[in-house]
Amino acid sequence: MRLAEHHYAAQVRWTGNLGSGTSGYRAYSRDHEVEVKGAGVLLGTADPTFHGSRDRWNPEQLLLAALAQCHLLSYLHVAVKAGVVVTGYRDTATGVMRLNADGSGEFTGVVLHPHVELQDAAQSALADSLHTEANKLCFIARSVSFPVDHEPSSSGPAAT
Repeated sequence: MRLAEHHYAAQVRWTGNLGSGTSGYRAYSRDHEVEVKGAGVLLGTADPTFHGSRDRWNPEQLLLAALAQCHLLSYLHVAVKAGVVVTGYRDTATGVMRLNADGSGEFTGVVLHPHVELQDAAQSALADSLHTEANKLCFIARSVSFPVDHEPSSSGPAAT
């Protein structure tokens, strides 16, 4: 059996030339645009610590969001397979990036905090256990070199 390949493309364009290019470390903006055909433009920058803007996405936030999104989508898939009816899902993902003496940096870990609302509260233990399988299926979690942990919670139907 031949495994399928999926190919992706994104265009990144720096928009931060303030007139003198990169003539000095503080002489340019870190602003840029990320575009995926059909999806529109995402406004990017560096983390404010690295002279970026607070009103644009930075790569660290995008990585964290991608991990949380991938887990969400993988989780919904395994929930259907397990017969667990999910009626709501939210996550507050957190991550830690370590800066190194040479100016490089790397994420040392991410923790997802998914909270799943269920049609049947009696399935809470099963629903919580499905996060392990979802993590194994999430291609982004499988692609990073740091641990992606989970601290899940679940509840029954919301009171109306």
